Amino acid sequence: MTNSKTAVMICGHGSRDRQAIEEFDLLSQHLRRRLPAFDLESGFLEFARPVIRDGLDALKARGADRILALPGMLFAAGHVKNDLPWEINSFSADNPQIEVKYGRELAIELKLLKAAAERIEQAERTSSRAIGRADSLLLVVGRGTNDPDANSNIAKVTRMLWEGMGFGWAEYAFSGVATPLVDAALERVQKLGFARIVVFPYFLFTGILVKRIYQWTDEAAGRHPSVEFLKAPYLRDHPLVIDSFVERLEELLEGQPAMNCQLCKYREQALGYEEAVGAVQTGHHHHVRGIGTDGHPHDHGPGHDHPEHQHEHDHGHAHHPHSHDH
Repeated sequence: MTNSKTAVMICGHGSRDRQAIEEFDLLSQHLRRRLPAFDLESGFLEFARPVIRDGLDALKARGADRILALPGMLFAAGHVKNDLPWEINSFSADNPQIEVKYGRELAIELKLLKAAAERIEQAERTSSRAIGRADSLLLVVGRGTNDPDANSNIAKVTRMLWEGMGFGWAEYAFSGVATPLVDAALERVQKLGFARIVVFPYFLFTGILVKRIYQWTDEAAGRHPSVEFLKAPYLRDHPLVIDSFVERLEELLEGQPAMNCQLCKYREQALGYEEAVGAVQTGHHHHVRGIGTDGHPHDHGPGHDHPEHQHEHDHGHAHHPHSHDH
């Protein structure tokens, strides 16, 4: 890790929530400290500035001849499979003299599960009630997408935390797009009779969606005072999250990683998504790219009515660069 011409680009989703952008910037600061040998930039798909192309252009202007681009996202849905590759490939096509490699998402891995468990334990420590895990229910909440492969990862995370931590029961829900939504799930699980319900947003950063999850939890607690509802912190800049990003970079340095495409709806006919196979890759964030966050100092554009893109764009796709030639 000593090539001064090799640069790192951290690619974020973006949010209209100022605190979410501040937390993403905090991640970038951690990575700069962990990776002093690399020039490092970050950028966003939508809402916030700098946009990803601005970050890539900045690295180019500072003399990078190789750029390692990492998605700052947990799972591979439309953004990781389509939007980010389109951004990276477009820059690469315009700058053939620069080697650009695209890493994989954080995905499900043991470090992140351990970080998740520690966040859940943090929530448990805030309670003065002596309620054991066997009498507690864990509700894991994901963002929710139009990609069933990505959604299924939340089910797997839930199961692994359930068994690994010894909860009496566990369920999963989504903040949008997919079902069950959090408010409906909370009403359902409280009927199971557990003394405690721990709500854990499996998110990297705060934002409109995480705040809505906590609001739904508070409302459920008000309706069901006999049940203890605990709100676990999201992953944020847990040291094991930083470690996971560094591992993704090391994968790129050692060789091109391949995305797991076994259940990808863009390669195979997934049940209910047969028409998505082979969809053309295209960027579709032009209308919200760089328009700014609510009150963010980098806000250079008008407001936008979509709350952090609740519909999770999934209009098109082409394959992860260099990873689908098998």
